[in-house]
Amino acid sequence: MAEELRNRLREAREARGLTQGQLAELVGVSRKTINTVENGIFVPSTVIALKLARALDEPVERLFSLTE
Repeated sequence: MAEELRNRLREAREARGLTQGQLAELVGVSRKTINTVENGIFVPSTVIALKLARALDEPVERLFSLTE
């Protein structure tokens, strides 16, 4: 079975009271990018993943993990 990337981006964003648009602005991407990452459609680059982690004050490993 292939591993897939799982994320808790939506939970972390909502816990901070941010909209997708607000998080997108903090990170420098579009709201659609945030939406597609949250829904598992788009796998973010390392740079975007690190920017998301910084904007949400979370370790990147807490936002993104591999399923088995």
